[in-house]
Amino acid sequence: MIKLTEPFLPNIKKYNRYIEKIYERKWLTNNGPLSLELEHRLKDFLGIDYLVLTNNGTVSLNLLYHLYGISKEIITTPFSFIATTSSVLWDGIDISFNDIEMNSFNLDPSLLEKNLSANTQMILPVHVFGEACKVEEIDEIGKKHGVKIVYDAAHAFGTKVKGKSALLFGDASILSFHATKLFHTIEGGGIIVHKKDDYERLKSLVNFGIEKEGILSVGTNAKMNEFSAAMGLCVLDEVDNILSYREELSLLYRKELDSIVDLQECNSTNYSYMPVVFKSERELLKVERELSYRGIGSRRYFYPSLNKLPFISTNQSCPNSESVASRILTLPLGMHISRKDVVDVVSCIKGVL
Repeated sequence: MIKLTEPFLPNIKKYNRYIEKIYERKWLTNNGPLSLELEHRLKDFLGIDYLVLTNNGTVSLNLLYHLYGISKEIITTPFSFIATTSSVLWDGIDISFNDIEMNSFNLDPSLLEKNLSANTQMILPVHVFGEACKVEEIDEIGKKHGVKIVYDAAHAFGTKVKGKSALLFGDASILSFHATKLFHTIEGGGIIVHKKDDYERLKSLVNFGIEKEGILSVGTNAKMNEFSAAMGLCVLDEVDNILSYREELSLLYRKELDSIVDLQECNSTNYSYMPVVFKSERELLKVERELSYRGIGSRRYFYPSLNKLPFISTNQSCPNSESVASRILTLPLGMHISRKDVVDVVSCIKGVL
């Protein structure tokens, strides 16, 4: 069996040393010392100034809608994990979809201005599979029209644009530290902002609206606990190796598959996923069946295009997203597989095609 993905687990003795300290202190949550240490180390590693740790990436998006007072409309991409869209709808905000570029799978900035309406308050692009959006173009549109730009960077831990962290663009970004991500805290997330006032306000929002002066506003409970922070500290020690190994395997895949499938352009990526696009859905289904028969994991990620979900009422057509979503498959990638595993996966695909 070659699994599609598998959580990276650090040395258990190292993790247990952190757990023993938690037991000694009996400080399990509420901004404990391990959470603060992880926040400090992540800011240094990612090259950012303000980071608020949370208990997952989805609630991180909801917190930013509340921080910026978003209540009317958000423009986002239809090609993403469902959490991007469901976070908007969960807060009762209208959603509008902007189609994607065929090469990057990211939101197409050339379509944005015609999709803006009088109700648009935020643009929510996604760095799909860790490949950065055209951040400079998107940011310029946001500034021109006075619209907030928040990047869903759930996949983009470590992604850089021209040597600069992708997290430094827009008004804010969110990260996901879910167990399947290349950096994880079992469950968890992070919010990156660029203004101290936003940072201080977020620290209150994740803690029931409590500030030094008392309870000054409505908030929620979105704090990271100490056990998750302990896992994050252990994984962070290994993350350079994780990033390097995923790149090595991804480049091997790309070398072997370049002439027989379509591949996502990789101008600014962290190689967090290995997506391939087939000529047709029929071809995809044939490959998927053969991979499954041979005990090789794969997933139609992301399918369907989110504008086609039955509970979405926009009736918007996004032909690029719909086309890619019907033909895309992600292949096994991570620390749990070997170069030989990659060769076996490639051999299976070539055999079908």
